[in-house]
Amino acid sequence: MSYITSIKSAILIFPLIALLFTLPFIIYQYHKYGSVNKLRGLIVYSFILYMITIYFLVILPLPKESDVLPKEGMIRLIPFSFVNDFLSETSLVINNPRTYFKALTEPCFYTVIFNLFMTIPFGMYLRYYFKCNLKKTIILSFLLSLFFEVTQLTGLYFIYKYPYRVFDVDDLLINTLGGVIGYFIMGLFKRILPSRDKIDEESYSKGKTVSGLRRGLASLIDMFILVAVLAIFKNTYLKIFIFITYYLLIPYVTNGKTLGSSFLNVKYNAPNNLTLRIFIKNSFVYLYYFGLPLLLLFIKNELNIISSLVFVLFFMIIFIVYLNNVFTMLKKGKVYYDDIFKLTYESTIKGGHDG
Repeated sequence: MSYITSIKSAILIFPLIALLFTLPFIIYQYHKYGSVNKLRGLIVYSFILYMITIYFLVILPLPKESDVLPKEGMIRLIPFSFVNDFLSETSLVINNPRTYFKALTEPCFYTVIFNLFMTIPFGMYLRYYFKCNLKKTIILSFLLSLFFEVTQLTGLYFIYKYPYRVFDVDDLLINTLGGVIGYFIMGLFKRILPSRDKIDEESYSKGKTVSGLRRGLASLIDMFILVAVLAIFKNTYLKIFIFITYYLLIPYVTNGKTLGSSFLNVKYNAPNNLTLRIFIKNSFVYLYYFGLPLLLLFIKNELNIISSLVFVLFFMIIFIVYLNNVFTMLKKGKVYYDDIFKLTYESTIKGGHDG
């Protein structure tokens, strides 16, 4: 039952971990490939769920602190002790075949099998997606098992004063063997699954066009960097100089790139006056998305010439307009002010057949 509880706990916590992981994952995919491949996403997220699950299987259920007391035999360093345990602690009688099945259903056996099965998927992921050879699979499987055993030996990193599960060298050997078995099992499936190279090639191919989400993230990265830098300084003229440097001088030097767009392998294009158009467009964007709401707040709080109801109504209208801009960008890859300033977006991603 504890296994089922651990798996349920992993499934419950997975959405939160996935939510925290999603934005960095998308940004990294756009940075490296220029696109987000759905199959890659399925593989990576399933790997995260798998890792959470086996981690919870190792640490759960958590005992009460008062129940964790110093005990002898919490460290077992003699290899293959599980063989002797199986022969001595189960109902197995070698010369009585009727005892075989019952022995296989007893904890001394299925705990060993569980430790073996636990890391078989790990070896499969290592070979298929992470493209590890056998030697690297053995090393990483061993290190994963060592991490689990140290977790138990330290009482969940010293949260508990004493270890509440046994550190067993047999677990290291069995978990490592599981990873190796997974490596060879994946060798059978690799022929019917799209290869990692194929996934990468499709990602690079799709990344040669700039999606709305990709250019939107580039703008958000620029905003994050600029706002973080501006927050350091109080002098208004210095802030203006930094803004001009960011959206005029940097694009001029990089031939149409900002720091955000460069990170996501995107550059601006325009029929003429490229850097000036970039500067004016981004100045408009800041006034549009930041200046307009601040102006409305100023009118409401300082001038007090509009009622609270009108203020809320205007804010709702602004929010709907902004939301519509987001959906338009995601669908069409651009917003109306891109057409006004005659800016287009070009992918500079390199990969696939282009090397």
